Amino acid sequence: MTVHDLDGFFRSLLDIDGFSATDRSLNGLQVGNNGEPVQKIAFAVDACLESFKKAADAGAGLIFVHHGLFWGYPLQVTGRHRSRLQFLLDNNIALYAAHLPLDQHPSLGNNAALADMLNLTDREPFGNHHGRAIGCWGKLSPEMSVDEAARRIRYLDRPVAGIFPFGVPLNKTCAVISGGAPELAYEAIERKIDLYVTGESSHTIYHHILEGKLNVVAGGHYNTEVWGLRRIMEQCAFKLSLAVEFIDVPTGL
Repeated sequence: MTVHDLDGFFRSLLDIDGFSATDRSLNGLQVGNNGEPVQKIAFAVDACLESFKKAADAGAGLIFVHHGLFWGYPLQVTGRHRSRLQFLLDNNIALYAAHLPLDQHPSLGNNAALADMLNLTDREPFGNHHGRAIGCWGKLSPEMSVDEAARRIRYLDRPVAGIFPFGVPLNKTCAVISGGAPELAYEAIERKIDLYVTGESSHTIYHHILEGKLNVVAGGHYNTEVWGLRRIMEQCAFKLSLAVEFIDVPTGL
């Protein structure tokens, strides 16, 4: 398939254009190739040189990432940015990015995957971002401890970034937002939700969640954002019969 064909396929799955006014990421095709058909797609969380080199070693013609190279402001083509672009061009690898469209998708997204792992039922929108909900909240079935919730969302059994058991021993309700969204703990407190699962913690919310008796699991920015990529990868393998590979470049954060 050509890069143009793949762009159409990804847009059929994800709301790439729907976040153009609110997502700083330049979602969609960020770097094209020379027009050759793509035989293999690599998937990675971050558009970094290590991911690009591993994609080239895997023989990928396109790399699909969550965090792309372009974030809504002009960048000089110098230094590390030039090196990354030069590597893609030299190896004829196209770059595709999906940030909030991948977080938000109700079945393929990062938050949907985390909610599935927690067996979250009766889901409702959560996490207002410029008038649009990115995550979800619902009931935990069965009720579970904060440690059990942390165990369920680990990727490759890697430790989570932080556990803050400031609420009830057994959680009945839970809200989920992957990546860097510690500030949405305030919304969880306002809604009287028992547990908030996200990627990153923050010093600024510590006393608020302590006094608000909110349990929080910070699963890690990286580790909470591998799941949507893997679900899109499965769609490519199943529906397009293309070779795919996940490129794991963990940051530990």
